[in-house]
Amino acid sequence: MSSLRVRVALVLAVLLTFSLAQPSTAAPADLVTTLSEAESGNTAISGWQIQSSAQVSATGEEISQSRYDGSRWYRVGPRSTVLAGLVQNGRYPNLFHGTNMRDNVNRADFQVPWWYRTEFHVRDRSPNTVLKIPGVTSRGEVFLNGTKLGDVVGTYNARDFDISSLVKPGRNALAIKVAPADPQKHFTISWIDWAQPAPDNNMGLFRDVEIARGGAVSLVGAYVHTKLALPGFETAELKAFAEVRNNTAAPQTVALQGEVASRRLNQVVQLNAGETRTVAFAPETLRNPRVWWPYQYGEQPLYRLDLTARVNGRTSDRTGTTFGIRDVVSNLNAKGDRQFIVNGKQIQIRGGGWASDLLLRTQPDRLGAQLRYTRDMGLNAIRLEGKLETPEFYELADRLGIMLLPGWECCDKWEPWTGWGGEAWTPEDYPIAQGSLNAQARFLRNHPSVIAFLIGSDISPPEDVQRMYLGEFEKVGWPNPVLPAASLNGGPQPPLGPSGSKMEGPYDWVPPVYWYGDKLGAAFGFAGELSAGHSIPALDTVKGMLNATEQEQLWREPATPQFHTGRGNEPFNNLRLFSTALAERYGTPTSLADYVDKAQLANYEQVRAQFEANARRMTAERPATGFIYWMLNNAWPSLNWHLYSYDLNPAGAYFGAKKANESIHIQYSYDDRSVVIVGQSPKKADKLTALAEVYTIDGKLVHSQTKSGISVSLPGVAEVFTLPEPQNLSSTYFVRLKLTDAQGKDISKNTYWLSSKPDVPDWDNSQWYYTPVSQFADLKGLATLPKASVDVRARSHGDKTTVTVRNTSTTIIPAVQLTLRKADGSQLLPVTWSDNYVALWPGESITVQASHEPTRRPTVDVGGINVASQKLAAAEE
Repeated sequence: MSSLRVRVALVLAVLLTFSLAQPSTAAPADLVTTLSEAESGNTAISGWQIQSSAQVSATGEEISQSRYDGSRWYRVGPRSTVLAGLVQNGRYPNLFHGTNMRDNVNRADFQVPWWYRTEFHVRDRSPNTVLKIPGVTSRGEVFLNGTKLGDVVGTYNARDFDISSLVKPGRNALAIKVAPADPQKHFTISWIDWAQPAPDNNMGLFRDVEIARGGAVSLVGAYVHTKLALPGFETAELKAFAEVRNNTAAPQTVALQGEVASRRLNQVVQLNAGETRTVAFAPETLRNPRVWWPYQYGEQPLYRLDLTARVNGRTSDRTGTTFGIRDVVSNLNAKGDRQFIVNGKQIQIRGGGWASDLLLRTQPDRLGAQLRYTRDMGLNAIRLEGKLETPEFYELADRLGIMLLPGWECCDKWEPWTGWGGEAWTPEDYPIAQGSLNAQARFLRNHPSVIAFLIGSDISPPEDVQRMYLGEFEKVGWPNPVLPAASLNGGPQPPLGPSGSKMEGPYDWVPPVYWYGDKLGAAFGFAGELSAGHSIPALDTVKGMLNATEQEQLWREPATPQFHTGRGNEPFNNLRLFSTALAERYGTPTSLADYVDKAQLANYEQVRAQFEANARRMTAERPATGFIYWMLNNAWPSLNWHLYSYDLNPAGAYFGAKKANESIHIQYSYDDRSVVIVGQSPKKADKLTALAEVYTIDGKLVHSQTKSGISVSLPGVAEVFTLPEPQNLSSTYFVRLKLTDAQGKDISKNTYWLSSKPDVPDWDNSQWYYTPVSQFADLKGLATLPKASVDVRARSHGDKTTVTVRNTSTTIIPAVQLTLRKADGSQLLPVTWSDNYVALWPGESITVQASHEPTRRPTVDVGGINVASQKLAAAEE
């Protein structure tokens, strides 16, 4: 062999050696969690590496060694399902557009277990170190430093592991083998018929895994019971509780010290070896307490409980929590309907059904925007069916004064008793459900925003399950009402009895007058979930979520199944009912843009009517005590069930709700043409003047009616007058209402487009999800309105844009639609408007303000069903 060949061979041998050498086993620095050096405290895992078990031959004992090489694994955040992690790493780009999630995802990826791996660093051993896992979807085998610790089974079934003997100074390796999930078989999360399910069924982790360090005695929990003196709120009794655990094999004397609402607490406790005990402190009386209220009734002050456990004069552990002082009662009224009384005041629940992100991603800014939207629309509550969210959600609700109704979900393993639920429970399942309830009750118990927990959704659980759950609530000191279900199905079952909550639909299109009926889902009693179904987003959103074929089918072939409508199963996989009504009432769409424009008006009038009917009847003989609009939001881009779209774009449904839920509001009744004033804030309003006007489609005033000196007790309803039955009107006409105060200032304005040929519900042929009509209203006159010209002025400063629009034409504009855009043409979202979708008569103007992220000179788009579109760059102040 020549010397050249020898040199080449040596070089190749060296390169081969390097290619086969084990790469550095050091985990990336940002994935190594450094535990606090404080004497006690909890540290959340900062991130994970994940990989399919199909790509890994090593065992859990090997993977959980600090020398194991996971450098080729996917790096994900501290809270991540498998699919969320793959999306984060670019494996499935643009997942939510068109049919990408159906066509471009390899579902075989999720039929095998996945490994989660991370490392943490400690400087020295702690007398007590605990690994706290909040749950795993569907289950996880847990390994630390080469040793299997055990299993965590279920999304909400939290488990603690004492790892004191296994933790070593320096690097420690943690691994979790996550099993595939099936909501019909496992206690996990399902998207029911709300959305296409996540292809991985959300396998993985969506809350923080934590490591707690402390001394011989741990504070494993703390909570406060408050007893508010009613009705004057002169005092509140505060009783603090500490859950204390002796981590040693010897008796311990522990001194508990701390403060509750700045009142000092002290107690000495003797604990037996290994004992866990709930310690009650002597009650403290707080004079003139600051009371927590739902936001429309007052402020949301929060107090603190802080505790320290000391053993032999040294700090062993610390804990703390916020809490609010309020009183919540939920019972059945004389009609057998559910009602809620907060701080002695009966409050009508006007809520929406919550959907977490489909991939369960933690997005704090997005979360904050959605809860602010909830307040902006005038809703006061959110129901969380099975998607129990992360701590930030509840902290926001506490601060924003939004009442929460969390609970288990229907139609899967959590609720097999309906006949359309998951697999029947086995003896092994009961402890999983029991542990899940215990963990979530502990998680929720200190939040004043949580006003009840629903242990059932579509059916009340059987007696043995109810008693099992109630036993867990008692163990953890649960302070709030427990409701059997959001439905009357399966009841009454002891010990909780009837739910007092109906769930009789609708879930698909019904006309506005439906809500004024006396059957099914009409406005009476308490309704656990209902709405008129499909909600079409704004045009930008529709184009962003649907591919070209889907866009064409949306307006041309409404009976064709849409991937972004429900789960893909009947009856919610198409828009046949909604689109048929749209064409019959507003006229056959001529384009996608025309379809969307008409749909915004339909969504606006429909949502407004549902909220207004319930508001009018809150003081009726059989009062409307509350309802949950189905739904508040979507888990992903959807054409179904929402008040605002997934991209946080407010459109017709949003502004219909916002209009109906004004704190003092004038409204028209579709059933009897009455005009009423509704007050939904705690102060009385008087010396009000109401004006009602009726116009033909071409703007001719044919009737005017006024009344002064009106008072409305708040909350309450004041009847004003009834408009005469329309005579010789155009098929489409307008009713315009205005409410002013004693100084002539506008308090509420409201415009209705109506028909001399009204919608007629066919109640006798109702189905579980909708009521058909025997006659559609004729609103086609709106499509014949001449194009209206407008003058637009806009100025912006930082996070505010003010827009003035004047109708310079001679035709009525039913709804001026305003949109803000960034310099690149994309919409400026999220955004809250003081008003939008505003009616303007010839010569009229309106000035509104938008709040948004700081943006220089956004562009204002002005449009509407008969508005000549305009774009204007806002002047900068």
